[in-house]
Amino acid sequence: MGNVTQTPAQAPEAATVPPALTGGTAVVTDTGRADDSARAGRRLGRRSGTGPGNPAGTGTRSSAGRNLEGHQWIARPAEAFTPAALRHRLIGGIQSWRDYPASLRLWFWLIPALTAGIGGILRFVRLDTPRSLVFDETYYVKDAYSFLVSGYERSWPDKANDSFIAGNPGVLLDTPEYVVHPPVGKWMIAAGMWLFGPDNAFGWRFGAALTGTLSIFLLALIAQKLFRSLALGAVAGVLLAVDGHHLVLSRTSLLDIFLMFWLLAAFGALLLDRDDGRRRLAERLGRQAAASPAGHPSGLQLTAGPWLGIRWWRLTAGVCLGLAVGTKWSALFFLAAFGLLAVFWDLSARRIAGVQAWISGGILKDGVAAFLAIVPVAGITYAATWTGWFRSTDAYFRRWAESNPSVEWGWLPNSVRSLAHYHLEAYTFHQGLGSDHPYEASAWSWLVMGRPTSFYYESPERGTPGCGIDNCTTAILSVGNPLIWWSAAACLGIILFWWAGRRDWRAGAILAGVAAGYLPWFMYPERTTFFFYALSFEPFLVLALVYCLGLVLGRRTDPAWRRRSGLYLVTLFVVTAVLVSAFFYPVWTAEVISYQDWRFRMWMPSWI
Repeated sequence: MGNVTQTPAQAPEAATVPPALTGGTAVVTDTGRADDSARAGRRLGRRSGTGPGNPAGTGTRSSAGRNLEGHQWIARPAEAFTPAALRHRLIGGIQSWRDYPASLRLWFWLIPALTAGIGGILRFVRLDTPRSLVFDETYYVKDAYSFLVSGYERSWPDKANDSFIAGNPGVLLDTPEYVVHPPVGKWMIAAGMWLFGPDNAFGWRFGAALTGTLSIFLLALIAQKLFRSLALGAVAGVLLAVDGHHLVLSRTSLLDIFLMFWLLAAFGALLLDRDDGRRRLAERLGRQAAASPAGHPSGLQLTAGPWLGIRWWRLTAGVCLGLAVGTKWSALFFLAAFGLLAVFWDLSARRIAGVQAWISGGILKDGVAAFLAIVPVAGITYAATWTGWFRSTDAYFRRWAESNPSVEWGWLPNSVRSLAHYHLEAYTFHQGLGSDHPYEASAWSWLVMGRPTSFYYESPERGTPGCGIDNCTTAILSVGNPLIWWSAAACLGIILFWWAGRRDWRAGAILAGVAAGYLPWFMYPERTTFFFYALSFEPFLVLALVYCLGLVLGRRTDPAWRRRSGLYLVTLFVVTAVLVSAFFYPVWTAEVISYQDWRFRMWMPSWI
């Protein structure tokens, strides 16, 4: 696997002469590179090296060195506009897992499976500890049980937690309960309770543990796709698997782990759509070129480029985003960011392919279609997640419209008006959510983990299982692995440079994910927020860190000593991160330890 550890240190350029072509015009191309940052017909020969479209180490031929040998810089239009040439220019040499050498294809799936297996062990072992409802499980777990019984949230009597923990959840009342979060995450918790019963902690946490494990598998696949490197995919999977913040949220039934999963799935679907759209563009332009006597598409055909048809992966992303919004409304910011990201990718693809009016053509033929494939699909999916509420007769606000007739909106069905009123009330609640909480954390402190949330803390007495001394502690603190989080925070500045200075599309995609999950919270400085809200963009922080570790590895064309040094440094970083996680593991999983050992792990006063 030594040939798959390379991450490119430089964004490539697919140099293509602007396409006002005539029969004998030559087209400048670089068959070793393809990227969104390609500048048509510019800087010929100024830079070499590998790039994200075709990084070295993936088993394909790439740049031979800084003196540009091995490149084919001049190609006739009949060669430049063949489907194969266009695909290579738009996507690169590795276009799917089947393009890996036969000896590596198994690893493409085995590496994510192995990292997910590691994460699954950490998440499922002792999952039923502690055997009580911790932190906001007191809301979401009981709501999930309500879903199993009636399809909507119902109220609970006083001291219902004691009955629920004792295995007697049947004390549920008949009156509806007012809640302010959509139902998807609670349905996913309910699925585990349906499988393993609502009377035990394993059953009500199974959905979260499984979702967290699957997200590790997804991130490893996404990293392999993004960086074209099996080794960096493994690094991404391992770092997410051992991080404490992700681990804690995977072992407790809060909504954020489900939100993160659907957002990550949407991003993965858009990555697949990016290649699928470029593949379609190459095939359609190639067919037009083959049908032309001149060997290239006509000037009219290259004015805006072809329509690319129905984009099924984009529709999949719309469904995933709808499910994310159906978990928490904060996913709306990702919906906007990912939609714009997909359009920008399409605009760049048309430019690289040689389309003249790539901005207007891309907006009309890709932008409008992208909106229709994502926003309405997400909206329909979101509405479908309220099916239990629609089918009920007694859910909260279910009959509001019947007692509040409207002349202006009376044409809408009563159920729709009632749900709209429900949403308005919930939005007003969120806007005014500003009560003090001992573990509230401003968004400014999230990246440095200034105030992680304590989910659980007990001081067992001497003689209880696991406690043989006078001062024992068992705790769950949602603090991340400091080495991973602090390094990732520093890497954001580095990839910002690579995006702005080198126009690396991968850096832009990672920054878009971080920005969508992080920056909107600064618009609500008065609202009570918590550190675990950062879970929604944690996978993108890990990708930012892996991006920089790829830079440490260096290019395949670098001297052997440079490659060897980079490999040693990356290996040292990953091993150290695993050891740090082992050190913090007891305060992530409620192990019984001495009070002094617990204090050793409180590295900042604000963690207590």
